[in-house]
Amino acid sequence: MILIILFLSMGITVHSFAAQQQTHDMRATAIEAQEQRNKMMHQADLERQTAAKEANESRQKIFQDKKSLTRAIEQQKQKNLALDQKNIQLKEKIKALKASKEKMGTRLAEMDAVVKELSGFVRITAKDIDTLIGQSLQSALIKDRKAAITPLLKTSKFPAMKDIRAMKNILMDEILGSGQVRIQQGTIIDQMGKEVMADILVLGNFTAAYRIDKTVGFLLFSDESQQLFALSKEPSSAMQKAIGKYMNGKSDAVPIDISKGNAMRQLTHRLSLLEQIPKGGPVVWPILALAVLAVLIILEKTFFLARKYLNAAPFMATLKKRIAAQDWEGCSQLLARHGKKPLARALSAGMDFRTKTRTDMENALQEAILREIPPLERFLSTLGMLAAIAPLMGLLGTVTGMINTFHTITFYGTSDPRMMSGGISEALVTTMLGLCVAIPIMLCHTLLSRWVETMIATMEEKGVAMVNAFFILGNGEF
Repeated sequence: MILIILFLSMGITVHSFAAQQQTHDMRATAIEAQEQRNKMMHQADLERQTAAKEANESRQKIFQDKKSLTRAIEQQKQKNLALDQKNIQLKEKIKALKASKEKMGTRLAEMDAVVKELSGFVRITAKDIDTLIGQSLQSALIKDRKAAITPLLKTSKFPAMKDIRAMKNILMDEILGSGQVRIQQGTIIDQMGKEVMADILVLGNFTAAYRIDKTVGFLLFSDESQQLFALSKEPSSAMQKAIGKYMNGKSDAVPIDISKGNAMRQLTHRLSLLEQIPKGGPVVWPILALAVLAVLIILEKTFFLARKYLNAAPFMATLKKRIAAQDWEGCSQLLARHGKKPLARALSAGMDFRTKTRTDMENALQEAILREIPPLERFLSTLGMLAAIAPLMGLLGTVTGMINTFHTITFYGTSDPRMMSGGISEALVTTMLGLCVAIPIMLCHTLLSRWVETMIATMEEKGVAMVNAFFILGNGEF
C-alpha cells in the first residue's frame, strides 16, 4: 500500500516535471515516463510479493508465538498457583516466625534483665573491692590494683571477662595477703616525711612494722596516698625489742594491732609522765620540788640506816661467849670494833656499868638507847609531812585548774571543748602528780619507820639480853 502511494506521488511529480518541460521533446519525455512507470510498477510488484511473503511469515510466526504464549500462560498460571501455595506457606512461616520472635523477645528481655542484674552485681562487687583495697595495707605493697578495678566501675561498659578475672585475681591476692606473715623490702614514708627503703613486716591485714638500720617502729596505711608511713612517735623500747626479735627469727611473739591502726594511732596521742607535767600549770613545780626533797631524804635515810645496821645474832653470840668467859677486854674490843653502830654503842654504855647493880646497868642502857633514837628518826617526820603536803598541793592545782575552766566558760562559752581542755588538764594533772608523789613517799616513810622501830627494838632486846648475861651466867639464851 505504501508502494502504491509512493508510485502515485512520483507519477504526479513526473507529470508536473513533464509539463514544465513542454518546450522540450514531449515524446521522449512521455516514453521515458512510461518506462519509468513500468519500472516502478515492476518494483511495486516485487515489493508487494516481498511484503506478502513477509506477511505470511509474520502470520506463521504469530501462530507459533500464540502457541508459545499460550503454553507460557499455562506455565505462568502453574507458577502462580505454586507461588500462591508458597505464599500461603510463607505466611504460615511468617506467622510462626512472629510467634518465635515474640518468644525470643520475651526470652531476650529475660536475658537482658539477667545480664543487667549480673552487671549490677559485678559493679557492686567491684565497688566493694575498690573500698576494700582502698583500706587494705596490701595496696601499698601491690601496685596498680586501683587501675585494674576501674573498668568495672564504669556504668556505660559491660564488664569484660578479663576485667572479671582481674577482679578475681585481686580478691585472691587480698585473701592470700591477709593470711600471710612476711618480711619484704618496700618504700615507706619515714617520720621526716621522706620516702625510704625499709624492711617491712606484714602481719596479715592488721599490722605492719618497719626496720631501718636499728630503728624499729609501726607503720600506718594511708587511704589517700596508698602508702605506708611511720608513726610520728616510736613505740616503747619493749615493743621495739619484741618486733626486732621477731623479724630476726629469735621470737615467736610480736605485738599486733587487731583494730587495724586505731590502737597505734592512740600511741601518738598518749603522753608520758614527763610530757604531761608541763600541762599541770605552775602548781606542778612545787610538787616536783617536794618530790626531789623527799627523794633526797629517802636516799639519805636509806644509806644512813644501812651504815648503822648490825647483824645482831652473830654479834650477840660472840659477845655472849666472851661474857661467859669473863673476857672483859675482849668484850670491850668487840664493842669498840663496831663503835659506829647504834647497837654496839648502846651495849658499850651498859658494859661500863657491869660492876654496878642491875638497875644501874638497865638505866644506863635505856639512856644510851634514847640517845641513839633521835639520829635514827631524823627527817622521818619531815618525810611524813611531805607525804601529807603533796596531795594537798595536787588539790590546790585541781582548784586552780577548775577556776581557769570556769573563767574560760564565762568568756567563750561551751561551744568549743578545746578551750576548756587547758584548765581541766591542769586540774587532773596536778591531782595525778600530787598522788604520784605522795604514795611513794608514804610507802617509803612507812618502810623507813618500821626499819627504825626494828633497830630500836633490837637495841632494847639485846640490851636486856646482855644484862641477863651479866647477872645470870650460863643461861645462854639471848
